[in-house]
Amino acid sequence: MKYIAGGVCAAKGFKAAGVFCGVKANSSPSKKDLALIYSEIPCAAAGIFTKNQVKAAPVLLDMELLKNGNAQAIVANSKNANACAPEGMENARRMCQAAAASLNIPAENVMVSSTGVIGQRLNIEAIEKGIPMAAAELSSDGSDAAAHAIMTTDTVKKEFACELDIGGHTVHIGGIAKGSGMIHPNMGTMLCYITTDCAISSAMLKKALLAANSVSFNRISVDGDTSTNDSCIVLANGLAGNTEITAEGDDYTAFLEAFTAICTNLARSMAADGEGAKHLITCKVNGAKSIEQAETIGKSVIGSALTKSAIFGCDANWGRVLAAMGYSGETFDPEAVDVSFASEAGSVKVCENGRGLDFDEELAKKILSEKEVIIDILMAEGKCEATCWGCDLTYDYVRINGDYRT
Repeated sequence: MKYIAGGVCAAKGFKAAGVFCGVKANSSPSKKDLALIYSEIPCAAAGIFTKNQVKAAPVLLDMELLKNGNAQAIVANSKNANACAPEGMENARRMCQAAAASLNIPAENVMVSSTGVIGQRLNIEAIEKGIPMAAAELSSDGSDAAAHAIMTTDTVKKEFACELDIGGHTVHIGGIAKGSGMIHPNMGTMLCYITTDCAISSAMLKKALLAANSVSFNRISVDGDTSTNDSCIVLANGLAGNTEITAEGDDYTAFLEAFTAICTNLARSMAADGEGAKHLITCKVNGAKSIEQAETIGKSVIGSALTKSAIFGCDANWGRVLAAMGYSGETFDPEAVDVSFASEAGSVKVCENGRGLDFDEELAKKILSEKEVIIDILMAEGKCEATCWGCDLTYDYVRINGDYRT
């Protein structure tokens, strides 16, 4: 497997576009707000969605449409979540119908997503005018525009792609995502779209998505809030020409490895771009009795407001790490836990067997000043491990969310 350019257009037969249509009144035309992704032929499709009991209309519609395991296009807007909104389902369907008319495909083959402010009526009229513009701009170079169009408080686009060999055929996988706030492990709060030209059944595509999600999107947290609009949709058109993957085996294993790598990179990029964040926090838990124990403890640490604040202040306050482990709900021996902080600047052990060590505070501060900070936790419970990702908690997080609606 090797990484390549192209995002959702890296796979054969896929085109994308991003345009400004004015979803939000008085918004700047410099910020695109409508994305379109299209495959030249129908695709096997799969998706996973928010576990929040309050689900946006597009989520409910996509969950219904994906029951047949097929799709051919995705239309998504930013600046309005179409969640708990007047005429929400009607407007979600109108988005599908407008895209279907512009692309000359059945409306049931169009997935729809929205992201932005909750509770306000979607400006469907602007979107219906914008979709034909997006369809006209569809391009094999359009992934960048689509990635920017779905951004809300994101400061950078999230886009990755790779290629690999499956059965003598070159297969491509690419994805884009948005996610900066309202991110908490309960799937991974985001909009994420992944395309591939691999020939794979919808059942195996869903199997791969669930497996990859469990070690990527479900292991990130920014602020402990799970959104109403979380969606990850995957389209596979089979144009790579490989023998269709319909069961587990070498081909599926190779596909899953590359697919998981794309998901992991997208997940890390969302955690790193958390609202107001200065640091990506990577928590590695080793020596757990089960993967579930390691994951639960890792999530507790990256979700700790006190730990996040300490990392923001470059303060090696390892006691907050142990405290977060202790309230995770997992049972373990606190007197058999080692903790180290690491980054590109080096590594420093701060706790051994549950007790503090004398360590170089200046070195620790230098380590914690790097963009990515690693919290290494070693337990004595077993041989399992898990890695989770989060970000620090800064003053800017409150500033961004204090007046988000207005």
